[in-house]
Amino acid sequence: MQPNLSGPPNTVGAVSMYRSDPVDGFRLAYDRSGSGAAVLLLHGWPGDRTDFREVVALLGVGLDVVVPDLRGFGDSDKHLVEPREQYSATAQAHSIAGLIDELGLDRPVVAGYDIGSRIAQALARERPDLVSALVVSPPLPGIGPRVLGARPQAEFWYQTFHQLALAEVLLDGKPDVVREYLRHFWTHWSGPHFELADEHLAHLVAAYSAPGAFIASIGWYRAGAGAVARSIAEQAPAPADRTAAPTTVLWPEHDPLFPREWSDRLDEFFSAVDLRFVDGVGHFTPLECPQEFAEAIVTARARGS
Repeated sequence: MQPNLSGPPNTVGAVSMYRSDPVDGFRLAYDRSGSGAAVLLLHGWPGDRTDFREVVALLGVGLDVVVPDLRGFGDSDKHLVEPREQYSATAQAHSIAGLIDELGLDRPVVAGYDIGSRIAQALARERPDLVSALVVSPPLPGIGPRVLGARPQAEFWYQTFHQLALAEVLLDGKPDVVREYLRHFWTHWSGPHFELADEHLAHLVAAYSAPGAFIASIGWYRAGAGAVARSIAEQAPAPADRTAAPTTVLWPEHDPLFPREWSDRLDEFFSAVDLRFVDGVGHFTPLECPQEFAEAIVTARARGS
C-alpha cells in the first residue's frame, strides 16, 4: 500500500509504545506503526517523539515507521551521568543503531530536525551500513565561525545558559517555569503562521517538568553537542569522507537560528545532497510543514527501495 499524502492528517493512528533493550544502560521508548520499508524519525529539543504525529499519520500504513524518544527525553531513560560520555551525538546515535539492530530494520530512511538532525547525521557517518538516506532540517554543517556573529549569539544564549548549574536551580522540577521557558522557544523559533496547540504544550510541560527531566534533556548541550560548539570545531572532510547517504535538506524560511545563507557549504559535507527551501515556516519542520516532510521521506524511501 502506498502512503496517503492527501487530505488532512489523522493524528489518531494505530501506534503502540514499546521500550527497547538497553544500550549503555539506556532503554528507549518508541512508537511503531505500519508495515513495509523502514523509516526512523528523530525529534528535537524542546520536543519529544509526539512532534511527528502528523508526519506519521501522513505516511500511513504502507511504511514501517519507528519514532523513539531520544536518551534523556520523554518516556526514555534519564540517567544522571557524564554528558560527554552518554548524551553526545555519538552516544545518542549508538542508541539509535542499537534500536535499528534490535528491530531488524533494513537500512531505514532516517529523518530528523534540531538535535534529531545532528544525531541522524552522526549515525549516517558512523554506521553508513544502517542508513539508506537522510531527510533533515537544520542544524547542518558548514556554518563555521559565522555562528560567532552578534546576531547568532543573541539567538544561541540558551546553549551557554544550559551549561550553568543555575539552569537546574531555576527550571528542573518546576512546571510553571518550564511552561514559560518552553513556550518561549516554540513561539520564537516557529514561523509566523504556526502556534503550538495547547494540549501539545501541556504534554511537553509534563514531560520536561518531572524531577530530573529538564536537566536530562540539556545533557546534549552539556556534552558540547550544540550548534555553537560544533560549528566552531567543524572542518570539512576530505571528499572520500563526506556523508555518503543521499541527503534531502528541508531548510525553512523563518528559522531564527539557521538563516538560509548558511546552506551554502552543504556539498562540502555530503556526497549527494538535495537542498529544498520551505517557505513560510520556522524551525519546527515536522509540525509546521508535515506534508513536505512526509513527501520528502516517501521520495527518499522510494529511491532507496
